[in-house]
Amino acid sequence: MKKDGRRAFIEIGFIIFLFYSNLLMGEFERSGMGAKKGLIWALSDVVTASNFGIAIVAATIGYVLLEFLRTRY
Repeated sequence: MKKDGRRAFIEIGFIIFLFYSNLLMGEFERSGMGAKKGLIWALSDVVTASNFGIAIVAATIGYVLLEFLRTRY
């Protein structure tokens, strides 16, 4: 049971990392203000409570979907 919990924690954490890295890259694209205002501003714009809530929900759904596909196929 501990092994399953650790695996879930690692996989959900990785999905959250990918979510935040995607948001941060978006701040440095042509339309984003990150290139003009800097990294600290971009981080403060990306790391918010609402983004964290979205990341947790999306990561949990992604983990459940992956586990379903893993056991099914």
